[in-house]
Order: sequence, then structure tokens, then C-alpha cells
Amino acid sequence: MELKFQSPSGESATQARKTGGHDQQRRTMQGATTPRGRGARRRVWIAALISMVFLSVLGACIYPPTLLRVCPLFCGASVPPLQVLPPPPPRILSDQEFSTRVLVKDILSLPANLTEMPKIAFMFLTPGPLPLVKLWEDFFRGHEGKFSIYVHASKLSTLKTAWKSPLFANHDIRSQKVDWGKISMVDAERRLITNALQDPDNQHFVLLSESCIPVRSFDFVYDYLLGSNVSFVDCFDDPGPHGRGRYTSPFLPEIRVEEWRKGSQWFTVKRQHALLLIADYVYYSKFKQICRSGAETHNCYPDEHYVQTFLHMIDPSGITNWSVTHVDWSEGKWHPKKYTREDVNIKLLKNIQAIDETVHVSSDLKKQLTRRPCMVNGERKPCYLFARKYLPETLNILLDVFPNITNT
Repeated sequence: MELKFQSPSGESATQARKTGGHDQQRRTMQGATTPRGRGARRRVWIAALISMVFLSVLGACIYPPTLLRVCPLFCGASVPPLQVLPPPPPRILSDQEFSTRVLVKDILSLPANLTEMPKIAFMFLTPGPLPLVKLWEDFFRGHEGKFSIYVHASKLSTLKTAWKSPLFANHDIRSQKVDWGKISMVDAERRLITNALQDPDNQHFVLLSESCIPVRSFDFVYDYLLGSNVSFVDCFDDPGPHGRGRYTSPFLPEIRVEEWRKGSQWFTVKRQHALLLIADYVYYSKFKQICRSGAETHNCYPDEHYVQTFLHMIDPSGITNWSVTHVDWSEGKWHPKKYTREDVNIKLLKNIQAIDETVHVSSDLKKQLTRRPCMVNGERKPCYLFARKYLPETLNILLDVFPNITNT
């Protein structure tokens, strides 16, 4: 009951004493009951909290999350502590893609050709005559029977009257026009491989340009390539606009974006991979239809993606992540550095010989740098056997320097 007070002027002394007494008694009772009230409220809150936890656990048991069930204590031992959704069913391959996969598996299981003298096929992709042909003559001299030469000259209908070197005469193949950044570049590569595969002794296939030079002796190159069981393909996952940025959804379902790879076109492949590159129709057709330079939706260069993506998809452990042909992209342009006569000396070529790790830089704003040692058969090796782009004016200097860099 709430007490009401009047003004002191209207109270008698007795009433004042009674009123004062009641006030004192009420303060005493309030002071005595306060701790018990706080304890009661604390117990109510604890009970409410326990109830909320119990209801949450019970709700998780009745309506479990999609990926996890976490209530074995309250829901019974029969419920597994972890329940993961099953993987999606495998994609149904088209007839053509299924045939390609069967062919791939069969070819990769083939043993290397048993031949008395295995050879390396040197395939030159050039607009016309080779300006550095005399250097290549020095490289090949004395090693007849260990190499084959094939030349695809896109701007000449025939090279029979153009060659001054008897070593290269009559080694040109039927050629067609090649446009930079177009599928015709891949067509020329496949045309060279097809011709080189006709010789069963050819066990390794080296793609070179008119501006390429050797930076090692023939014996070194021969032992290096034929002593390995991998293909040397510059291949890396670039998250930037020049890598995954060139991928587009029409490549689905055959090629997913996480399978997309980029790299230099100057590959060196073993015979099994050479066979697969000319046998493939499914993935090549995708690139022919979709991967085009200067396209409105995306800018794609087949020679930088087709071989790299295809071989990565079908045999990732059978390829390296680098090409044995050195190029210098330090200038940050669309094309690598061109070497002039002022650039060429023994120190430059010795430095290229000494490189034993590859460097890839992403094309996004992060410019992420990736370094990897060049490993062959579990052993760290020098990365490069060839180099480009060397202008015709460097020939005489290269002829003088070459014996000094290949005698060790």
C-alpha cells in the first residue's frame, strides 16, 4: 500500500511520529529484501538463457542445416556428426568428347617408339627464308641422322629457289597464310607436326621461329630432350585480363574457366602429345569458333591458349610449366624484346644459359610473381635451350660467339 504524506502543518505530533515510524520501517524492509530480489531476477535470466540454448539445439535437430548436423548429443547416437552433400553427378560427355577421351587415354599409354636412332624434329614457323640459317648450319653440323628439319613459310609458295643452304633445301612443307593472333597460327603448328610425325624416328618436336637461336650445343639439346619424358610447354594460370580474362562461357561445358591456361606458343612436345595435338577435334573446334583476337566480347589468342589448355587438361603431369625457348618480356609490350647487334655478347648468352627457374607475372593489378625451379626427372636443370627474338643484324656476332658458349 502506497503511503500518502500531508504537509507537516496539518499533522498532529502523534500522527507525525506514526508517519515517521512507518517511513523508517519501510526503509528497513526495503533494505532487507533488496538482495533477495536481485538473486531472484538472476535466476530467472539464467533459466531463460538455458531455455533458449535448448530450443536452439532442438531446432537444429528438427530442421538441420544443409551441410551439417550438429546435435548427436540430443538427437541420438544414430545421427552422424557430419553429413556432406554428395558430389554432383559426372557430366555426360558428348559422343565426340567421349571418343577424344578414349583416344587420349590410349595414346598416352603407348610406349615410346623403339628406334635405332631417335631424332628431334626441328619445325620452323616463318614468313619466309630464315635470316639466321648459317647459325643453324653450325648447330646441326656433324650430327646428321639425329635431327629432321621442317619449314612452314607462310609468305612463300615454295622455298626451293629461296634456300641458299643445302641443309634446308627441300625441307619446306605445303604452307598457307598465317595471321598473327588467329587460329591460322595453330593450323600451321598442326601442319608442321603432321609432316614431322610421318618419320617414326622423330621422338621430340621443337617449334621455332625465324628469330630463334640455339644457346646450347646440339649434343646438350639432344640429351636434354630425349633424356626426359615430358613436354616443355609454357603453361600457367593467370587470373588477370590476359589470362582468365580471355575465357568466355561458350567454352562450356568442355572447358571450364579453372582449366584455362596461358603461355608462350613456342613449345617442345614428345611424340605422344604431338599425336594428340593433331588427333584432337573437340577442343580445337571450340578454340576455332570462339577464341579470336579483337573480338567484341573478349580478346583471345589461340596460339597462347589452345596447346597450353588442351595438354594441361588431358595430361597435366606430362608437361612442364615452361618453354625451353627464352624470351624477354621485361619491356611490357605486346611483343617480347628484340635483340640488336648492340645487345648480343657472350655475357648475355651465358646469363640465359644460367637461368634455372621460371618467372610468371599475373596480368591483373596485383602483378603477382611466381617463381618455380626448372625440374626434369626430379633434378633441377637449366631452363633454356633456345632464345628469341634476334634480328638478322645479329648474325655475324652470333657466329663469333656461338663456339664460345657451346664448348662447355
